[in-house]
Amino acid sequence: MQQRPHPATHSSARLGTITFRAPWRVLALEIIGEHELYVWFVDGTAGRVKFEAGFFSGVFAHLKDQALFEEVDVVCGAVTWPGELDLAPDTMHDEIAAHGEWVLN
Repeated sequence: MQQRPHPATHSSARLGTITFRAPWRVLALEIIGEHELYVWFVDGTAGRVKFEAGFFSGVFAHLKDQALFEEVDVVCGAVTWPGELDLAPDTMHDEIAAHGEWVLN
């Protein structure tokens, strides 16, 4: 698995007073391409999250627009977007730990 430095932005670490103990909590993320993220978890697990065209339906449909997709952030250990949209960090962690990436379609 490719090692990447922790990014300065999109990090729950800047909260300072919150300590996450669950290994599947997201610590930081980086946008690495069109509809692709690289995420780090508090237990050191890290990997790529790739969003394929089939993912962008229902409440996630507007994220097909890359500019809106890039409004992503880490909030309380989860990958989130405005409008209270988020991804299940435990499932993301399990997939990345097993395969080095999580492909959503």
